[in-house]
Amino acid sequence: MTDHAETEGVDGIHGVKTLVSDLSTDQEAFKQVHWGKVMMWIFLLSDTFVFSCFLTSYMTMRSSTTIPWPNTSEVFSLTVFGTSVPLLLIAIMTFILITSSGTMALAVNYGYRRDRRKTFFLMLATALLGASFVGMQAFEWTKLIEEGVRPWGNHFGAPQFGASFFMITGFHGLHVSIGVIYLLTIAFKVLKGDYEKKGNYEVVEIAGLYWHFVDLVWVFIFAFFYLW
Repeated sequence: MTDHAETEGVDGIHGVKTLVSDLSTDQEAFKQVHWGKVMMWIFLLSDTFVFSCFLTSYMTMRSSTTIPWPNTSEVFSLTVFGTSVPLLLIAIMTFILITSSGTMALAVNYGYRRDRRKTFFLMLATALLGASFVGMQAFEWTKLIEEGVRPWGNHFGAPQFGASFFMITGFHGLHVSIGVIYLLTIAFKVLKGDYEKKGNYEVVEIAGLYWHFVDLVWVFIFAFFYLW
């Protein structure tokens, strides 16, 4: 019994040492998933909680306010040839982000095929679409500020509208801006052949995870903030 217990104890200590050794070296844990992908998933999970808190707070605030909420179809309308078109700019922005998800998916596909040029141009196209989205959002902010919308009040209705608008869309716009810089950095490293030398284009997929997350969050913002 004593020998058996001692053997189990030695095996247990050896197992712990092996686990610590594996995690402290460059070996990949999580069933051979690249460490960068794991870190990105952890980051996106934490970011999901942040956006969820923002949207939940917004819906709670909107449901509890005693002052009528502004009509988003009127607030975010654009006049085209003398006709007011509701949510026109928002629809274009949404189309741009959805399109950028497609170009990013293609970039990941060609990255695994080790096609440097196509991967670079598709990532560049994705970044340009993202930059155009940010530009349109800046135009939207400027338009509303000129119309008197402030974080502490506005003439359209409930004063909380401005605070929730600038907070939610601003935080998302920051993510898109960071994503554009991130994609451009990876794209030019792809063009230089850095990942060709390493024989691994998985970083392109990791960048794609971030970009698809940003696009998905916008779908929820579009549904809950603009369409509700």
